[in-house]
Amino acid sequence: MKEKLVFEEKIYTYHIDFVGHVNNIIYIQWLENGRVKLLEAAGLPAFDLAASEGILPVITETHIRYKKPLYLNNTVTIEIWVSQMFNASLILDFRFLNEKGEVCTVAQQKGLFVDKKTMKPARIKEEYKKAIEKFFVKE
Repeated sequence: MKEKLVFEEKIYTYHIDFVGHVNNIIYIQWLENGRVKLLEAAGLPAFDLAASEGILPVITETHIRYKKPLYLNNTVTIEIWVSQMFNASLILDFRFLNEKGEVCTVAQQKGLFVDKKTMKPARIKEEYKKAIEKFFVKE
């Protein structure tokens, strides 16, 4: 069954900027948390890929669209899924929802697998593709 990875992040006082809502840099941190969680849930922890396979997952693009602010009293639910997969890269989609289920932010990242020694793109092995396909959702 194909599914989105869903998790929650707490909003702490140090996440809030001078305007009174979650600072935009915090979303970048949440995107990182989501990528790490997705790779772990697929059975491909980033550290293991680097140590045993010599493969590094890197981000080449990030796009974020802020629709509604999140505040200190909000609970943020983050959804992440793979919307496209290529030979050496994939597209990750994210949705950030408040406790009312309202979409506050959407994001997309392009991730590339690179060879640790050459820093050139590395093809995604078929076994990795199969593991990641669990989170492949077309919307």
